[in-house]
Amino acid sequence: MTIGQVLEELRGDFPGVTIPKIRFLEDKGLVKPERTASGYRKFSDADVERLRHVLRMQRDHYLPLRVIGEQLDAMDAGLDPVVPETAVPSVPVVALSEDGMPSPESFTRADGLRLSRRELLKVAEVDEALLAELEQHGLVRPLTGSALYDTDAVLVARTARDLAEFGLEPRHLRAFRTAADREVGLVEQVLAPLRAGRDAGARARTEETLGQVAALSVRLHATLVKAGLRRT
Repeated sequence: MTIGQVLEELRGDFPGVTIPKIRFLEDKGLVKPERTASGYRKFSDADVERLRHVLRMQRDHYLPLRVIGEQLDAMDAGLDPVVPETAVPSVPVVALSEDGMPSPESFTRADGLRLSRRELLKVAEVDEALLAELEQHGLVRPLTGSALYDTDAVLVARTARDLAEFGLEPRHLRAFRTAADREVGLVEQVLAPLRAGRDAGARARTEETLGQVAALSVRLHATLVKAGLRRT
């Protein structure tokens, strides 16, 4: 199989997998496809199963690649690798609307996830150096008055990790932080009059409006980016 065919094989079970991700796992020595005389990768069924194992261990057990590599070595030696129990809380799936955009509910839902720095590094599969850079540029922050991190920190760290595969470093991502802060400011302008209400339904109306306006803001942002890329 070509790398594109492998991607199609895996996407049913692992929607977030990408060609750069497969190449990254190859670079780490977790899969070793054959190469044609012209240098193209050719994956076997066994290669695909190895990739499935790697992706499953990352998704379900948050194992670092080093440990997964040890499991693969054991399998190559004819042994049954030990699959540890999940050691950290699972991260809730972000609620998405039918068009793939975050739903209004996703902006008001509180999952209560709280992770230590060590747990964040493990769940997001990032190293200390990357997390420190993300914090330096204001992309990841502990919860106010705490040393713990929430779901948003996990998702930002994972996304930054994936973007790093394309050469985008945390310093390049500051523009996203700036744009997000501006959008938050616009949403806050809409919410200010509602928050001033003192009747029993004021809080509920505020939360409902927050979700709706935030979801529309993200939809507009994403659509403008897509439109701009189509023109280039």
